[in-house]
Amino acid sequence: MARGWESKSVEQQQEEMIASSERKGKQLTPEEIAARQKRRGLELSRQRVLQQLEVASNPQHRTMLEAALADLDAELRATDSGP
Repeated sequence: MARGWESKSVEQQQEEMIASSERKGKQLTPEEIAARQKRRGLELSRQRVLQQLEVASNPQHRTMLEAALADLDAELRATDSGP
């Protein structure tokens, strides 16, 4: 029984090593890292605005959130198209 658990652990460790070496295969440039971080920040901001929009009841606040959402969508499209 113990041997079975041991072999599973070794197998899992081997799979993790293969997965990590595949991730390390392509090194990102500082510009690519910055672009990914910016995109992730925009996606998180968009998600937050959507959550606020779901519960907003004040029409002026909803209008402001809709404008913010449109701006975020425009920025996300700009990151898709590149520089």
